Amino acid sequence: MKGLVTVIFEPEGRRVRTALGTTIFQAASEAGVGIRSECGGEGKCGKCRVVVPLKSALNEVTTTEMKHLSSSEIDSGYRLACCALIKEDAVIMIPTESRTEMRKIQIVGLERPVALNPLVKKFHITLPKPTLSDARPDLERLLECLKQKHYFYELEIDYELLRELPDLLRDANWGITVTVWNNRKIIAIEKGNTLDKLFGLAIDIGTSKIVVYVVDLTTGRTMGIGSIENPQVIHGEDIISRITYAMTGNEKLETLQKLIVKGINDALQNACIEATVNPRSIYEATVVGNTAMHHFFLAIQPKHIAFSPFTPAIKRSIDIEARQLNIKMHPGGIVHVLPIIAGFVGADAVADILSTGIHESEKVSLLIDIGTNTEVFVGNAEDILSCSCASGPAFEGAHIKHGMKAVTGAIEKLRVNPDSYEVEYETIGGTKPVGLCGSAMIDVTAELFKCRIINRRGRFNLKIKTPRLKVVNSDIAFVVARKNESGTGKEITVTQKDINEIQLAKAAIFTGCSILMKRKKVNEKDINRVFMAGAFGSYINPESAKFIGLTPDVPTKKIKFVGNTAITGAELALISKEARKTAKTISEKVRYLELSVDPDFTLEFSNAMFLPHKDLDRFPSVKTYFNRM
Repeated sequence: MKGLVTVIFEPEGRRVRTALGTTIFQAASEAGVGIRSECGGEGKCGKCRVVVPLKSALNEVTTTEMKHLSSSEIDSGYRLACCALIKEDAVIMIPTESRTEMRKIQIVGLERPVALNPLVKKFHITLPKPTLSDARPDLERLLECLKQKHYFYELEIDYELLRELPDLLRDANWGITVTVWNNRKIIAIEKGNTLDKLFGLAIDIGTSKIVVYVVDLTTGRTMGIGSIENPQVIHGEDIISRITYAMTGNEKLETLQKLIVKGINDALQNACIEATVNPRSIYEATVVGNTAMHHFFLAIQPKHIAFSPFTPAIKRSIDIEARQLNIKMHPGGIVHVLPIIAGFVGADAVADILSTGIHESEKVSLLIDIGTNTEVFVGNAEDILSCSCASGPAFEGAHIKHGMKAVTGAIEKLRVNPDSYEVEYETIGGTKPVGLCGSAMIDVTAELFKCRIINRRGRFNLKIKTPRLKVVNSDIAFVVARKNESGTGKEITVTQKDINEIQLAKAAIFTGCSILMKRKKVNEKDINRVFMAGAFGSYINPESAKFIGLTPDVPTKKIKFVGNTAITGAELALISKEARKTAKTISEKVRYLELSVDPDFTLEFSNAMFLPHKDLDRFPSVKTYFNRM
């Protein structure tokens, strides 16, 4: 076989060009991607399991694979990396059990104190036994006792629980613990006194990751944390790719929904092990995610989000029994999905605001949650304006020649010496570099600009004399790591196209900030605080971000990195009835601006494509830097 194919390994997003007929195992080795194998790729251990949705991209399933994989697994796209030969371009998903390295997932964020007041509460009671003189039905006996002792006047009961009620009461000898949700519904009845076993679950469904917190609802303390790559990545790194997949049929939508649920359950299992908590003792979950993830989780067709006027199916919050969604907590427990703001500003954005508290401050704040879609908010207690920026997956390594996600071996920080042009860098895990993650791409763009290796248009300056700057097949590239330094034995470079991808992403984000500030009639001096949220936002160098014009030029001391505020906002809504009411208010009152129809969008975006901006007066710190040189 002759020719080359492109292989993308998920969830790292690592890409490699390899020869037709190469095994997945060999292609992974060429890409510097670790796949578990106890037999060294000889087909004996069956540990190198991968998932390939496009079956035509590989050879027929071999007899060796049939020994290690069930027919249902093969039907689902599972293959053994050592046996599968690549016939065409392919996306390969490496499941958790087959990985030898883990991504750097942001699992914590800014937490604000709130009064503990969850919607789920437990009550230990002893019912009087039935007699010939008191033959009230079991349910009426229970409801009357709760009315007399705890002043519940109108309670419903979970249907499945009602079916079990007669035997449950008698097995418990009438001494039980009742779990009530929102003062409205009995969702669990347990034998004896289980008041000390009352837990909840906060869930953040991100485009690239899923994070869960197991929380003790009697203390408000986080007991265990679980995180996992979003398994949906096998069907596309970005939201639009997944929506397109879901549009092809309801069975595809169900596939995406099941993948999210599997990811949640896997993360939940790990969190419960850490917390030593029985999942059946989890009685409520709060869920946040962008609008597309929100719809995928609920198995609601999201296709109309992708087309103007970008209309979601539902905006308000919704409560569903856990058994209906197959979440492995108490089956009668309630899953509360927080409300959204707009088609591309979801429940995670509501959680961001709730967690940072910008809705309560008199001073104006700028909140930026950086991701494949970046949400931007400008405002205070009086009013908040929001938008969504199509920043693209460049920060996750997509469309970048040696780009990758934040996993072991990724360069995450770097500096270029302005005199020698030598490069100093740090990698995740301290290993040899195999690529660059998003924070390093921002650094390298800023550093090359500082050293005048690229100009304000992002173009390489070939007058700079350094062996690190070279032209290969008409493609200009800067060598970040030489062959003998890298973990792949190949140069790690940044190309002209890579710089352009970062320019597009940063221009989208800055345009969102700029237009919102203009519509709010505020400038950089009026901004009291800039909150940088999200998994990616927590790792970028704020000076580099400002230098390339990703964020407005505000003093660095005003920038605060707040981490994964989506999960902490979900946790606030879990432990506080008042916070949940506030989330509803945020959803209703935050104003959404569609950037694409704003009259200033085209001009603002084209100006923001310059480094840091066409109008250098908007970035006095950068102007001062070059004036000193």
